[in-house]
Amino acid sequence: MRRFRITILLLTIVIMALGITGCKTEDTDVKKIKDLEFTVVEDADLPGELKEIIDEKKEEPFKLSYSNKDYLYIVVGFGKQNSGGYSIAVDELYLTSNAIYIDTNLIGPSQDDMVSQGVTYPYVVVKLELRDERVVFE
Repeated sequence: MRRFRITILLLTIVIMALGITGCKTEDTDVKKIKDLEFTVVEDADLPGELKEIIDEKKEEPFKLSYSNKDYLYIVVGFGKQNSGGYSIAVDELYLTSNAIYIDTNLIGPSQDDMVSQGVTYPYVVVKLELRDERVVFE
């Protein structure tokens, strides 16, 4: 009986030790360092290669970043929509210690808006200074 209690006690200690060492806490708070300045780019001003990539992906929602020697472009597309009248708001674009965060929002037409009745593919392209940080889409 004494051996049984010692065995149970040892197993309990081992399980507790594994539980304590197996749990790692991470700091998941995203701390904004600063807002980033950006420009919304019109189709006519897009680099040719980026325009081709967007045209290939526009049917479905997509998110991508693209850079050339001067700029970083961040693109968020909302896929096929059955009418016009959509706009996209860039709610946030900011820098953290290890990434660039972007948050966008698709704004649909109101019921009172006169909109085109054709298929559209709303997307937004923002351009900022060339940076090396990864892009996180929220």
